[in-house]
Amino acid sequence: MEVTCLLLLALIPFHCRGQGVYAPAQAQIVHAGQACVVKEDNISERVYTIREGDTLMLQCLVTGHPRPQVRWTKTAGSASDKFQETSVFNETLRIERIARTQGGRYYCKAENGVGVPAIKSIRVDVQYLDEPMLTVHQTVSDVRGNFYQEKTVFLRCTVNSNPPARFIWKRGSDTLSHSQDNGVDIYEPLYTQGETKVLKLKNLRPQDYASYTCQVSVRNVCGIPDKAITFRLTNTTAPPALKLSVNETLVVNPGENVTVQCLLTGGDPLPQLQWSHGPGPLPLGALAQGGTLSIPSVQARDSGYYNCTATNNVGNPAKKTVNLLVRSMKNATFQITPDVIKESENIQLGQDLKLSCHVDAVPQEKVTYQWFKNGKPARMSKRLLVTRNDPELPAVTSSLELIDLHFSDYGTYLCMASFPGAPVPDLSVEVNISSETVPPTISVPKGRAVVTVREGSPAELQCEVRGKPRPPVLWSRVDKEAALLPSGLPLEETPDGKLRLERVSRDMSGTYRCQTARYNGFNVRPREAQVQLNVQFPPEVEPSSQDVRQALGRPVLLRCSLLRGSPQRIASAVWRFKGQLLPPPPVVPAAAEAPDHAELRLDAVTRDSSGSYECSVSNDVGSAACLFQVSAKAYSPEFYFDTPNPTRSHKLSKNYSYVLQWTQREPDAVDPVLNYRLSIRQLNQHNAVVKAIPVRRVEKGQLLEYILTDLRVPHSYEVRLTPYTTFGAGDMASRIIHYTEPISSPNLSDNTCHFEDEKICGYTQDLTDNFDWTRQNALTQNPKRSPNTGPPTDISGTPEGYYMFIETSRPRELGDRARLVSPLYNASAKFYCVSFFYHMYGKHIGSLNLLVRSRNKGALDTHAWSLSGNKGNVWQQAHVPISPSGPFQIIFEGVRGPGYLGDIAIDDVTLKKGECPRKQMDPNKVVVMPGSGAPCQSSPQLWGPTAIFLLALQR
Repeated sequence: MEVTCLLLLALIPFHCRGQGVYAPAQAQIVHAGQACVVKEDNISERVYTIREGDTLMLQCLVTGHPRPQVRWTKTAGSASDKFQETSVFNETLRIERIARTQGGRYYCKAENGVGVPAIKSIRVDVQYLDEPMLTVHQTVSDVRGNFYQEKTVFLRCTVNSNPPARFIWKRGSDTLSHSQDNGVDIYEPLYTQGETKVLKLKNLRPQDYASYTCQVSVRNVCGIPDKAITFRLTNTTAPPALKLSVNETLVVNPGENVTVQCLLTGGDPLPQLQWSHGPGPLPLGALAQGGTLSIPSVQARDSGYYNCTATNNVGNPAKKTVNLLVRSMKNATFQITPDVIKESENIQLGQDLKLSCHVDAVPQEKVTYQWFKNGKPARMSKRLLVTRNDPELPAVTSSLELIDLHFSDYGTYLCMASFPGAPVPDLSVEVNISSETVPPTISVPKGRAVVTVREGSPAELQCEVRGKPRPPVLWSRVDKEAALLPSGLPLEETPDGKLRLERVSRDMSGTYRCQTARYNGFNVRPREAQVQLNVQFPPEVEPSSQDVRQALGRPVLLRCSLLRGSPQRIASAVWRFKGQLLPPPPVVPAAAEAPDHAELRLDAVTRDSSGSYECSVSNDVGSAACLFQVSAKAYSPEFYFDTPNPTRSHKLSKNYSYVLQWTQREPDAVDPVLNYRLSIRQLNQHNAVVKAIPVRRVEKGQLLEYILTDLRVPHSYEVRLTPYTTFGAGDMASRIIHYTEPISSPNLSDNTCHFEDEKICGYTQDLTDNFDWTRQNALTQNPKRSPNTGPPTDISGTPEGYYMFIETSRPRELGDRARLVSPLYNASAKFYCVSFFYHMYGKHIGSLNLLVRSRNKGALDTHAWSLSGNKGNVWQQAHVPISPSGPFQIIFEGVRGPGYLGDIAIDDVTLKKGECPRKQMDPNKVVVMPGSGAPCQSSPQLWGPTAIFLLALQR
């Protein structure tokens, strides 16, 4: 047989529509993740229910021109995840392993600069069920004057869940309720955290000693299984009781090994013991084993409260606490109070004088102080008094008071603090009292009142203290409320009066206060001074980068403005064109006095003057640059994404066409667009086809259109579109074109569903069947699939072509059904014809049924066609007439046969008005697939002319 291939070409005209198509953004939220339920509340609120740990996926479908940008946000609510702090700029929001704290209201905001943004929201409800917790409480009360006692037991079951859990109480295997047993009461207590149900056993009876189970359920919502906990109640059930092997306050020396035992004295079931430390965790090296806590070589940092807790879910936990004190001393300080009644700040003969000494110690009350004068112990007298715990000073402070100061009282006084009998080193502090002992003064050295440094450099702020003795200097911020120093502290002590800052930043600029401390010096009003820190930093300018478009021959003004900097002025500005230095532009007198911007004027934009301009601005500390890209290039096209039904499929050639539409961005900003250069390339291939498309004058908002033809189903293509003006090529725009099955009503001439798109023409899986239909092609088949069943390819014979099939291997069983449901169609004719190809190959083939679901009065399914058994390894076609009485859907039902060799497939489903062809195809006639015997091979062009193939067969 000889085959001749003829190719007829038909040109597709280029269309321009002179209407403004710019439109504000519109948005709609759809779900694509593992949702349990998506429902509408009674206040038109969309609720998305999902199980904790599943994947949340929300899509924001947008329309509007130009293409809107999408931003996802979330209300704070009770959520603690980082999503509320950072927005997601993507049409699809995906959260893996969603947590309960991530529930709440999610907002999709779409905006494109036209009109007001579109905002849609959906509430995400995360479902979960934790393990329940069961605790037991007992009460014993006297009745009628100690004649007998009543013992009541409360079993409290608590669980956290969403939605609220249902509780079932069981004794053994029997379910308990109020009506069955007068000795049982079940109720929900008030003011409890989580969901709680209490089982009350009144006046405990012998039969009440049994195993009790609390079963919690959320009624299998999102497939969450029930959970349960069991407790065995006996006549020995009792809460835990404890005692310690040491006193509640334990004082030890540093370096000792500490062991504390927590002993159980009661509790059934056997309580669990646990040690904890506050504040912070147990010390490094500490060992908690059962009720014994061991701390080797204890140090001062290990001081704190150690808690031993016993729990057995009966009654309240038993708790014992040990306050561990490790002896230590640090920070010895002194104070000089020149006048006890504070009438004078100077030391004067004849008036009282008080010296105070303090150390920070553990335990504080065990510290002892001893005073020395000129190396000898100070002797108590009527004029020399030693007191402890001065109410005006910190706790456990020793004070030496000199009454009616004499000249003979001058000398060196030493205060020594110690722990008697403990191996802790003594601490001492010394102070000299003489006529030269004077209160402090503080000042800033000359020329240091204002310190100016560059950002990133070190800085030193200095205050000088005079007086004897010289107290430490405390630094703080002045000009910012509750501002912290660079060290992170509100107050910082410096012994020499110098505050040293490393790598200063601009936020450190401001006023700093230095003041004398009231310890290690005179106990008088603090003296203070201030230092100003100025941090210089390079300028910040705008625009950092700007695209300047102008028609050829028109003037352009470039301006580079200073936003901030220190100093806040422009010292110099240098302009460059393509890296080459330009002459300085003329200086405007008004701008020369306080220059905050630099300007460059171009008299006319030409091809030679187009290019990159740079303005480098300096403020003597550093520099910054404004970049300008000047050209007469046309802006990029704006693809129109809201074209209704852009895809047209062609059954004969297995090709499709695509309606490409776009507008031109700011066409009046430059010279008119003369033509577009269109380039189209199939994804994963290198060769592209290019064509020039001439246009007349393009106006803003005008919708341009071109039909791409002879695209191969189901491949995707990259389209690039570049405008051309008298200047040359403009900015290119690109997009990816995907094949989508047309979802159309039956009144259209071509509405064949090839299942090439993931949306499968709007078909959905029935939720009431046993399993689902599967979409696959020869490339996605399981290589280990069962042999001798199922088709090798779709009806076209190409490995890329998709079809729908049912997989009948395990765990499928005899009679399992899979249903594929079409979109809802409005009946506008009396008769329709459903045409489709089926493949039923394998010795275990079950049945393929076609049903019609009428929605005129509720949902009613009726059988329209059925076929069973092995029909061979071929695709065959069926035509089924239907006459629906109202809106309807068609359903393909695959039924599993007696074994795993029973895969059934369908492809190329068509629904048309009118009666079916009178001459039915022989069900045993083989449909020859491409590549199986037709020797005519052709390579149709990717786009441009429509290719119509005519096959002339000659014998």
